[in-house]
This record gives sequence, structure tokens and C-alpha cells, in this order.
Amino acid sequence: MTGTLSGKRVMVPGCGFGDDAIRLAKLNAEVHTFDLSPDLLDIARQRAALMNVANIHFDLMPAEELTYPDDFFDLVYFNDILHHVNIPKAIAETRRVLKSNGKVIANELYTHSLLQRIRENRFVSGFLYPRMVRFIYGTAAPYITEDEHKIDERELAILSAILRRGSLHQRYFLFLGGRILPAHWLGVAKFDRAFFATIGRAGRVFAGRVVLEGTVAK
Repeated sequence: MTGTLSGKRVMVPGCGFGDDAIRLAKLNAEVHTFDLSPDLLDIARQRAALMNVANIHFDLMPAEELTYPDDFFDLVYFNDILHHVNIPKAIAETRRVLKSNGKVIANELYTHSLLQRIRENRFVSGFLYPRMVRFIYGTAAPYITEDEHKIDERELAILSAILRRGSLHQRYFLFLGGRILPAHWLGVAKFDRAFFATIGRAGRVFAGRVVLEGTVAK
């Protein structure tokens, strides 16, 4: 894949420790990434420098108020970031800074609102969920913090709405793995793949993750 992004300007919202930005820069993209944490930005800069990756621009800003000019990027890559932001504002800004025919790729935590209502049931949230967390992850700490939320089908539709009809491709993942059973258990991943292949579009109700790509409509 080396060189496939050569000459392309890519935005990576929420750089964290810089993993995604560094990988994309190594594919010869001109990467612009940002975060709300100065500490994380410092770590990401240091890691990029240690790896001799120079084609990354780091900024301190929120996803809802981008300082980039209009029609600036060829690609935006969301990876586990949308559940941290105001989705309507962040998506509107994303559409603004993407070029006509710019691409969106997203890999995000997800839960359908129907399953979320079940999760918020008193029995599930107060009794079953804490025990499942310990069973699945071996710790009492949940894998998602109180200030986060998985995006649901309505928020996913906000992202899909900026994409050209016919260009959108999305797939759903994670029914058992990491939600009901430990993801490292043998056979769990195979079951999940077979499950989603079998149920088709109904997979959007049961999934814990969604991956999509498409071309922005302008």
C-alpha cells in the first residue's frame, strides 16, 4: 500500500498518541491532526519525531470548530472519535473542509438505540452489566467512560447524509466479541463474521462497531 496516499491531504480528528496519523504519514500522505489535550499532542509529536515522520501537522483544536480552510482535505479518517464530540457540529465542519469528491472513512463504536434502551434497563445496568464487564475484561472498570457514548443509528445517519448517494459502503461488526464474551476466546470472531453475513441489513441492530466509507456530496 506504500504510496497510495502520495500527494493527498488527510485529516485525522483526535490524534491521541498519534498512531493513525503516523501510519497515514508513512503512506506518504500530508497529515493534519488535532486533539484537545496538549499532553497527548506532545506525546504524538515526540513519537513522530522518533520515527522520523515529518509530514504531520499537529494542532490544538476541537472537532466542532476547525481552523482549516474550506475544501482543504482529500480524506478524513475517523477512528473511535465521534463518540467524544458534538456530532452535528463536527460533521458540518468535516463537510466544509473536505474537497468536492473528498473521501470519508470511519471506524467507530456503535450501538443501536434499541439495544441501548435494553442496556439502560435497571436490571441490566445495575446488576448484569457490572458482572459482564468483569467477565469480559477482567476488571471492574468499564471499557467506555461516563463522558462517552457509542454513536447510534440516528447519529450515524448524520454522517451518512453528507456522503454522495451510491458511494456509501458500511459494514457492521461485534455482536458477541467484547460485548457478551471475551473477544480473545477461540471461535468468537468466526461466529460474529458468520452472524453478520447471515442476517444482512439487520446487523445494524445487533452490532457494536461500524466501519464505513463514502464520498462527500457538495
